[in-house]
Amino acid sequence: MVRMSAEERRESVIRAATIEFARGGYHGTSTEAIAKRVGVSQPYLFRLFPGKKAIFLAAAERCVEETIRTFDEAAEGLQGEEALHAMANAYTKVIAEHPERLLMQMQMYVAVGAAEEEGDHEFGAAVREGWMRLWDTVHLPLGADAGETTNFLAYGMLINCLVAMGFPPEHRVWEGMYPSARDKGRLEK
Repeated sequence: MVRMSAEERRESVIRAATIEFARGGYHGTSTEAIAKRVGVSQPYLFRLFPGKKAIFLAAAERCVEETIRTFDEAAEGLQGEEALHAMANAYTKVIAEHPERLLMQMQMYVAVGAAEEEGDHEFGAAVREGWMRLWDTVHLPLGADAGETTNFLAYGMLINCLVAMGFPPEHRVWEGMYPSARDKGRLEK
């Protein structure tokens, strides 16, 4: 049996943490559950990460980076409406195939709100930094137009909420969406 390196274990922890935090949120997820999913002890987990907050932020960073990569790859060589639809379709596929990524995003926003309420502004700053990288990633392919970027991300957030709440594709809440956004409502569960 080949032993994993510390870096490979860190990757395992980030994947496991994404799944656990997506389900239970920051406050509802124990480091014990993450360690158990990875198959390591809690003390070993804390040799890889200094604490629960660091694990959550690593999972949040990974979630954002994977979304950025999805948009970058989809929009490569495209501009304007072609880029918009390519990014929307690629994202649709990702959240259909990896629903934990969608739920992790939702948990990130909740965790920031709770942390800010508790006076922890560092937590929110880290998540907002990721959001701004996401903004920049879609901004250029959409013609560097702030309005188009805002609309794309606003529709995306609405779609995230509708999918996370389980609205079926035939529900009237999808009717006002542009066609590729409406397709997100047709995600198979």
